[in-house]
Amino acid sequence: MKKVIAIALALVMLLGLCACAASGDKKTNDEPAASTDGKKTIGILMPTKEQTIWSIQGDRLTTAFEDAGYATAIEYAEDDSAKQAMQIENMITKGVDALVIVAVDCAALTDACEKAKDAGIYVIAEDRLITNTEAVDYYITFDLTRMGELQGQYIVDQLDLENQDGPFTLEIFSGSQDDTNATFFYEGAMNKLQPYIDSGKLVVKSGQTSYTQTAIQSWDSSKAQSRMDNLLSGYYADDHLDAVLVAADCLALGVISSLETMGYGTSDNPYPIITGQDAELAAVKNIKDGKQSMTAFLDANALCEIIVPVVNDVFAGKEPTSTTTYNNGVKDVPASTYDPYLIDKDNVQYLVEVGFYTDAEVNG
Repeated sequence: MKKVIAIALALVMLLGLCACAASGDKKTNDEPAASTDGKKTIGILMPTKEQTIWSIQGDRLTTAFEDAGYATAIEYAEDDSAKQAMQIENMITKGVDALVIVAVDCAALTDACEKAKDAGIYVIAEDRLITNTEAVDYYITFDLTRMGELQGQYIVDQLDLENQDGPFTLEIFSGSQDDTNATFFYEGAMNKLQPYIDSGKLVVKSGQTSYTQTAIQSWDSSKAQSRMDNLLSGYYADDHLDAVLVAADCLALGVISSLETMGYGTSDNPYPIITGQDAELAAVKNIKDGKQSMTAFLDANALCEIIVPVVNDVFAGKEPTSTTTYNNGVKDVPASTYDPYLIDKDNVQYLVEVGFYTDAEVNG
């Protein structure tokens, strides 16, 4: 008897599902469905909470979308691309209306994003461009090439390469090859530095100048430290290193640790110029202590000022405006960018003024 009742209930549920499908409630790519409480829901996927930039961006995006009248759901992937793909699929099941994704691995989310598009969900790649899929509607990032140019120009200015003969020594630490942004950082920096390498004012004693030679897999600080150990022992035992182009603060931490082990950081053997990005608190402390020279700050407020209007336009049935496009391997993705902001010892307080850190965090 129980078995008969269970079968009957299953048939009723199946008929109900079919009726829903027939009534046209399924979302389409043009009309994302509203959430059950009457608000559109934005799913926010961040790569990790371990880096300050992502936890703060997650908080700011959540607040900005909720202030604009949306519901939100946010997940952090602990730098696990498989976990992030699963999180996307879970959000599809929950019925979110748009996804904002900072990819752990830019090439690992193709299937998950295509499932989102099939469900009528608008997909925005943020900061890192998701590759090899048509299922990315929009891309919002800081000006990637400008980031590298900011770092390269800082070295040019600090060494006064326009007026000094040199030669000055330089080594290069680029970002991970599974991050599409890293090539843009490298190219932007080399736009500024390559002329001085060609003229001999800058000398890379290791000879390692290409992107593949200088890339640090997974943005791993320990790998950066190990590589710098090898460079210092192999090429700078009897020479001083004047500058290190470092793509990000996490790599700069490893570079600085290696330099300190080799006796840098004294009046007779000062730190080289060291660049970075992300305004990690450890990097900010190192800048104040004279260990790292600069970092490039990505203001989450500027990001929110772009991304919320894009989503507003989508749900109003309008085509979001864009300022450029980035090719992800199969399509030119409409995009908008904002500029990174240079932070050095003279203006670290700016991070407090915009609410990125508290005064106690920066100066305590």
